[in-house]
Amino acid sequence: MNIKAVKAYAELIPLKKPYTIARETISDAEIIFFEIILTNGICGRGAANPDPEVIGETAAQTLENLSSDVVSDYLKGKHIREFLSYIAYFRKVYTRFPATLAALDIALHDAFGKWIELPIVDFYGRHHTKMLTSVTIGIKDVAETIQEAREYKEQGFKVLKVKTGLNAQLDAERVIRLNETFGDYFTIRVDANEGYSAHDLDVFLKETSSAPLELIEQPFHPKFNADLLKFPKDVRQKLAADESLTDAKAAFGIARDGLFGIFNIKMMKCGGLVSAFEIANIAKVAEIDLFWGCNDESDLSISAALHAAFACSNTKYLDLDGSFDLLEDTKESGFILQDGYLSIQSKPGF
Repeated sequence: MNIKAVKAYAELIPLKKPYTIARETISDAEIIFFEIILTNGICGRGAANPDPEVIGETAAQTLENLSSDVVSDYLKGKHIREFLSYIAYFRKVYTRFPATLAALDIALHDAFGKWIELPIVDFYGRHHTKMLTSVTIGIKDVAETIQEAREYKEQGFKVLKVKTGLNAQLDAERVIRLNETFGDYFTIRVDANEGYSAHDLDVFLKETSSAPLELIEQPFHPKFNADLLKFPKDVRQKLAADESLTDAKAAFGIARDGLFGIFNIKMMKCGGLVSAFEIANIAKVAEIDLFWGCNDESDLSISAALHAAFACSNTKYLDLDGSFDLLEDTKESGFILQDGYLSIQSKPGF
């Protein structure tokens, strides 16, 4: 079944409520959609929302790449069964544009899965069927943090990811108060988004020593990763590489040096499923757990990440809440959310 046409377009989608992380305050998501139409009418869909601070690619660049003749001229007329070779080609062309690659990779996978009438997770081999996802609380004061946690509890969520990184003392107080208020109802993770120094992390760890934390994401900017070796191995085992983990080469270095005990894989950082599986395989050999994350994204790319996560035996954590806060997302969802658990709708493609 040949590719008849391709289409790229952008949508600026407001968030239900803005949130703050160590780097910035976010109030909307500019999402780039990409569609591949086969001659029999099947439409494979992909989407991307790059984080320029992390990968150096803007949404405008993603849209320009996907709208180019380079993409359309290469894909038109080709049979969808050879989709993996097309992904390999684009990885050479768009080496520095992982969000562009993610949209292409996701759309090609989706079209192929729909053509062979198989969910992508089953094409690669399903290892999981249902897992809890965390939901995110941005940087805010203690009272607002507690109130938002109450709202999430009412919605059935059981895992919180608390954004930190501006003030280690206040961050610790928020975590302690959450633990005091909700007991063991919530599993709590924190994400410093590169905002800490080694001193800040030491302060935070000491202040929260009596409050159970499941993991801590990316405390330092990647250029200061060597400072992680100042901390004992049991601490580093609870640290998740995020901004540091951009591709398989970075994954190999992190695993070799023993910097992090957890890999946070994001499609928008690494460039789609093919690249994600390269990272996942390195993690498996190194006995590193996988944590699947996201930006503010459409249900399309969240569904793709969930398929990839469930196809990896070493997946342990999900943070795939990126579409929950979009004010509107008209694209069809490929996942089911119930009481904080995510599962896959077993439909062809994603």
